[in-house]
Amino acid sequence: MGILARITNAAKSSNKSNEPSFSTGAHGIDKNRVLSPTDPTVINPVNAGNWETVRTAPVNDTPRYFNKAEADALKRVATQKSLEARQAKRAYKSLKKLEQSDAQVHTAHRNYIKGVADSELTKKRSDATTARHLHTLRPEYAKLGFGLDRAENKAQQRIDELKAKIKEKY
Repeated sequence: MGILARITNAAKSSNKSNEPSFSTGAHGIDKNRVLSPTDPTVINPVNAGNWETVRTAPVNDTPRYFNKAEADALKRVATQKSLEARQAKRAYKSLKKLEQSDAQVHTAHRNYIKGVADSELTKKRSDATTARHLHTLRPEYAKLGFGLDRAENKAQQRIDELKAKIKEKY
């Protein structure tokens, strides 16, 4: 259901008996779900990623001479890799910006969710306060009810007396 449909939906969902009871302090916060990664390959302490690197040419661990063809070929590869490195830097910079943007949206959404949760608690606190106040009114309503019962009984008694008097006359 879309957000507009939810906002305009007048029907309220009914309470389900199998839901956790807020009145007992129950919760549905699963720490494993809260802390689960946003992607299975994301880097975190449990998944440190791989430690591979880029190596175009093997390490030349012993001194050696190169001939002109090798030097020219290496120069061409180095020039090409220099251009690719520049593009790789641009690409990684863009990927980093995307991650930062995603993180900003994620954080903004979580702040919104925290605001919703805070507002819900404020509303429920107000409901509980109102319910407590209504409980304090119950004795007065009971007193009023007893008074009405007494008045009804007296009126009925008086009516019964009048009926009896009328029957005696006729």
